[in-house]
Amino acid sequence: MEYALRNDKIMPKADITISLEDRGYQFGDGIYEVIRFYDGELFHLDAHLARLDISARQINLTLPLSMDALARRLKELTALSKIGDGKIYLQITRGVSRRAHAFPEETEPLLTAYTEEVARPLSQLATGIGAITVQDNRWLRVDIKSLNLLPNVLAKQKAKEAGAVEAIFIRDGHVTEASASNVFGIRNGVIYTHPVSPFILNGITRQALKVLAEKVGIQWVDEAFTEQELMEMDEVIMTNTVLEVCPVISINGQPVGKGQPGQHTIRLQQAFAEEIAVLKRGKVDA
Repeated sequence: MEYALRNDKIMPKADITISLEDRGYQFGDGIYEVIRFYDGELFHLDAHLARLDISARQINLTLPLSMDALARRLKELTALSKIGDGKIYLQITRGVSRRAHAFPEETEPLLTAYTEEVARPLSQLATGIGAITVQDNRWLRVDIKSLNLLPNVLAKQKAKEAGAVEAIFIRDGHVTEASASNVFGIRNGVIYTHPVSPFILNGITRQALKVLAEKVGIQWVDEAFTEQELMEMDEVIMTNTVLEVCPVISINGQPVGKGQPGQHTIRLQQAFAEEIAVLKRGKVDA
């Protein structure tokens, strides 16, 4: 049986219903997180919940339970799933009310979460992926992990139709991020990425990568670079919760560097894999 979380209660997934008047359904009025787990152990859970809290505050959304209670429920849900490697999709909407744009006077937020089995993308990690560039026509607060993802969906579809995996957004001539990933360029052994701002989502894997770069001795520079500079990078990396630390070997059909995962990318991948191994060992030691 598959289970899901509805506010503070875990129940069979098939028993959960959502109202047609839920504001997430009608307006995209809500936020979400995707949390990875390995061998049933949640990866960077605290960081995900901290970002969830920030997103909620930014849209004046009251969470239906405390962070401590939510963490406990997510761990219980993961254990009930009996999945080794997977992810949790967590969503919170402003709740159900008569359709009107302004916030309703009285409504209860709705939190839902469920698990899904997801294997590590070992083939993509080993060989790399292709990407295209597209204009960044999203709203100006993409730092909020909101449900409003239509521009991302359209960009991702455009990449798919081009035979690529991801679409890299270009705003005012500079790389921001991708449709579902953060983007990094490596030149002369230095890793560059767009600084934290309303134009990007500060990804949890992005945050982890910054720590790992320092650990393995790779200089990190928070600095936006142009589309032309992107095409001239020695190596390009994308990160997200599912894709992990993935090399980009072609952009718009042109090879990146030598057209294969570079040495700095591989070092960062190895450091990330070790972090996963530490998480798994912690489960065994416990």
